[in-house]
Amino acid sequence: MKISSKVKVKNSLGLHARPATAIVKMLQQCNSSVTFTYRKETINAKSIMSILMLAASKNATIRVDVEGEDAQEVMSMLVKAFEEYFGESHHGG
Repeated sequence: MKISSKVKVKNSLGLHARPATAIVKMLQQCNSSVTFTYRKETINAKSIMSILMLAASKNATIRVDVEGEDAQEVMSMLVKAFEEYFGESHHGG
């Protein structure tokens, strides 16, 4: 099963080390392959370095592709994490 979704980076510092670490930790248990596409670059979301190299800033729109048996689960988890600023505190609605 393969699904795609678009997510928006809400963190004021963009996808910096902390969210990148959170993503990688989240994906450690999943069997699906996960890629992020930003501008014209596609990277493996299980690699912290790759996520940081994307240099996705605040309000960047990233395409997430998840392929594998737990794709649906993984996708909901990721979308929720982006929505919730990866647990970072944020100001304003």
